Amino acid sequence: MDKARQSELVRWLKQQTAPARRWLRLSMLLGLISGLLIISQAWLLATILQALIMDNVPRENLITPFLMLAATFALRAIVNAVRERIGFICGKVVRQQIRKMVLDKLEQLGPVWVKGKPAGSWATIILEQIEDMQDFYSRYLPQMALAAMIPLLILVTVFPVNWAAGLILFVTAPLIPLFMALVGLGAADANRRNFVALSRLSGNFLDRLRGLETLRLFHRGEAEVAQITQSTEHFRRRTMEVLRMAFLSSAVLEFFAAISIAVVAVYFGFSYLGELHFGSYGMGVTLFAGFLALILAPEFFQPLRDLGTFYHAKAQAVGAAESLFTLLGSDGEPVANNGEKSLSGKILSDKEPVTIEAHELEIMSQDGHRLAGPLNFTLDKRQRIALVGKSGAGKSSLINVLLGFLPYQGSLKIDGIELRELNLTQWREQLSWVGQNPHLPEQTLLDNIRLGRYDATQEQINDVMERAYVSEFIHDLPDGINTVIGDNAARLSVGQAQRIAVARALLNPCQLLLLDEPAASLDAHSEQRVMMALNQASHQQTTLLVTHLLEETLSYDQIWVMENGVFIEQGDYQTLSQSQGVFSRLLSHRSVEL
Repeated sequence: MDKARQSELVRWLKQQTAPARRWLRLSMLLGLISGLLIISQAWLLATILQALIMDNVPRENLITPFLMLAATFALRAIVNAVRERIGFICGKVVRQQIRKMVLDKLEQLGPVWVKGKPAGSWATIILEQIEDMQDFYSRYLPQMALAAMIPLLILVTVFPVNWAAGLILFVTAPLIPLFMALVGLGAADANRRNFVALSRLSGNFLDRLRGLETLRLFHRGEAEVAQITQSTEHFRRRTMEVLRMAFLSSAVLEFFAAISIAVVAVYFGFSYLGELHFGSYGMGVTLFAGFLALILAPEFFQPLRDLGTFYHAKAQAVGAAESLFTLLGSDGEPVANNGEKSLSGKILSDKEPVTIEAHELEIMSQDGHRLAGPLNFTLDKRQRIALVGKSGAGKSSLINVLLGFLPYQGSLKIDGIELRELNLTQWREQLSWVGQNPHLPEQTLLDNIRLGRYDATQEQINDVMERAYVSEFIHDLPDGINTVIGDNAARLSVGQAQRIAVARALLNPCQLLLLDEPAASLDAHSEQRVMMALNQASHQQTTLLVTHLLEETLSYDQIWVMENGVFIEQGDYQTLSQSQGVFSRLLSHRSVEL
């Protein structure tokens, strides 16, 4: 990663502090108060030692300085504890903001774009990489200010007492940030490579876990174990590289800080022996000056040493920010399928079924490759179209472009309005979609049915449950409609989950019903029930059905046969079945390869 890229990422990281700016400033203020208390503590301690050892002041006369010293210790401990808490809150606020931005962006980009990476990779980005920014916001950013302010305050305190000790501290101080920068040059790259390795390992492991039955069936278990072992070893080496950087950075900082403190100690030692006679403004080197300088010397370098320790947190945050910055883009605003903002687009005027017109429509991937087209078609209001074709023909691409998840070229109009000019949020609210893999994100069966329609009445819910044949199995569940279905609908069969998805679609009156092989994973009984409910619902709105069950296309108004991204046949079931085209050949085989 070049320096320009690192600087860009650091600027982006700092920009994200906006929601936590007051917490960040409060953390800096508490750090400054802690620095002042350190100086007060050293001054009181040096004063007490000078009075006891050199001036022979009775101990009973020093009760007030002792009490002040004890109060300073206690107050400093309280300030540091509060500062730690404030720093955690600061990091938490920023992490929550970044995580929200990422999730919102993924929602805007849609499932087509998200599927470009394994689920494990997204889990690493959303959880671990964002979590690894905590120390950057809670520790590193406040420490950058304190590393300049506290040493300056200590110099202001030491110089009037002994200019030689102050000069030693002033001259040696730049060595620490200089060598910290030299050691830290490769730290961001090491962290970036570590995050890339972790992302790949997470995605690889989750994919293998999901396909465990298939791997065992084809006797690929040992080979996959060996591959995961190799990936784990690669990640271990990356992690050790990062740790080496961290330990080297700490060692260098401790070395130069120790040398500087030793030089101050040597100066005072020779001064007390009478070998050195400068630095005290001609008044002689007192025990007070020596104790004050030696107590404050470690504290002078401590903010710089802390900054060096937290510099690793900066490198870690920069490494984590690269993929986040790429994902979010420069502004992170909602983007329509042609790159324009979608929230301010046009809104459809009524709730009636829509008419869809396409002229020279070319469906594009996110990286600019053509997936299907050119397509020319008209889908009239309440028309029911069945779309068939082999795997890779472009059927799902057409569904996804209608959902607004893929960019396109040419023209695609909804009731005369170009899709790219529509308010996509409002447009998607007018759609109902049922796919082949039902997704039930809520905890209970009831909440999954009324997802998006929480104002639905019990009568409406009972009606769609009857129409989707959910009532056939609802009484077999322990808590009926309030049954907790578990993660990934573990309590339900695939057929039962699909019927709930159908009921959810029926509950939401729509202008366009999109059905993407809704019965592909069902047994014969569930398939019959689901398709019967959907066929009944399809008469109420414009409908586009993607299916490999050619018998289900019998009652549809038209059948469009797709191949290599274009329509090669169009007509009703009777006409196409009697032709000598692709559909008749598919019908003779009774299935379509998917």
